[in-house]
Amino acid sequence: MRGWDLRDLDMTATADDGLPLMGTLTLPTGPGPHPAVLLLHGSGRVDRDSNAGRLRLELGAPLATALAAKGIASLRYDRRGVGETPGNWRTTGFTDNTRDAAAALRALAGRPEIRSVGVVGHSEGALHAMSLGSDPQVRAVVLLAGFARLGEDALRWQGRMIARDFPAAVRPLLRRLGNRHLNRIKATTADAARVHGLPVNTRWFREMLAHDPRPALAEIDAPVLAITGGKDHQVDPADLAEIDRLVPGEVETHRIPDLTHLLRRNPGRASVRAYPGQLRRPVDAALLALVTGWLADRL
Repeated sequence: MRGWDLRDLDMTATADDGLPLMGTLTLPTGPGPHPAVLLLHGSGRVDRDSNAGRLRLELGAPLATALAAKGIASLRYDRRGVGETPGNWRTTGFTDNTRDAAAALRALAGRPEIRSVGVVGHSEGALHAMSLGSDPQVRAVVLLAGFARLGEDALRWQGRMIARDFPAAVRPLLRRLGNRHLNRIKATTADAARVHGLPVNTRWFREMLAHDPRPALAEIDAPVLAITGGKDHQVDPADLAEIDRLVPGEVETHRIPDLTHLLRRNPGRASVRAYPGQLRRPVDAALLALVTGWLADRL
């Protein structure tokens, strides 16, 4: 129990290959059935709260609490090989993550406490949310920092933005190293390999680089809320216009000034070097209010 207005239950969703996806179902108190959303987190070795080792985004619990205050249940789960979910994170592909998200959605929709479902995705999770948007069960889609271009183009944009944090004389070297690294990854065939001496989930990278979310956006059959921070250095805020263009039905977009990819405000100069300081602060309260209020109106 984390407060008077919600209760947390352990929940297991079964992936297509039988692997148990271990998670938390957060329910508002009071009689059900309740509307609910599936929470899909960003890339990497992340648990149900979007934490990866020392990089602790702490998104899951605050979002679940804010949703419960609006009468909305939520499900969040540990990725393969993370937390309580078994499996091997190092060999799990991008497409595996999409299929796991679909399995979690089916499990959530099948609960007797739940009457309608939506999806909320952040970063990589937003791409999976786009893929689920055409599911007839999905009543609402929230995209937090989701891109709308070929995966390789999005990663190269991210690399250029990160390179700006370094002196101009160093940037050409960084570009060459980045290109060499990507070419090595694209030439691999194994699920995991060492690239320039580092262990890499090469299957995930190959699939993500080749992924184009635009066809999925054009097939979404539910209202969409898309939000990207004006100081996001990992996803181009300009992609909001492409999301608005491609989604065939109701779509609402917000480019929030000073919001970063970590869903915190940064009034200073945007830089990934500022991430440690940002993570000492909570997820932006205004963002949580915008997301939960929008979902409450549609679920």
